[in-house]
Amino acid sequence: AIDRSGWLQHNFALFHYTRVWSHPLANIKSAKKRARQSEQRRMRNVSARSMVRTAIKKVVTAIEAKDKAAAVAAYAAAEPVMDRHASRGLIHKNKANRHKSRLTAHIKALG
Repeated sequence: AIDRSGWLQHNFALFHYTRVWSHPLANIKSAKKRARQSEQRRMRNVSARSMVRTAIKKVVTAIEAKDKAAAVAAYAAAEPVMDRHASRGLIHKNKANRHKSRLTAHIKALG
C-alpha cells in the first residue's frame, strides 16, 4: 500500500490550474504544443499583470497614509514596471500613462 495522497493532490492541482488539459480538440502535435505555449504565456502574463497592480497599490497605500517620502519611493519603483509592461503590450500605453499621471497628481497634492 503506497501512500499516493500527495501525488494525487499534486496532479489534481495541475489538472485544475492548467487549462492545457481542457483542450480536447488538440490532436495534432503542433496544436498540443501551441496549447502548452499559450498556457505558459497566459501564466506569465497573469504574474506580470499582478506585479503591475501590486506596484500601483503600494503607491496608493503610501498616498492614503499621507507619507510623501514613501509615496515618491514607491512611485519611483512602480513607474519603470508600468513602462516596461506597456512597451511589451501587457497593458495599454495609455492606461500606463493615465496611472502615472494620476499618481503623480496625488503625490503632488500631498504637499
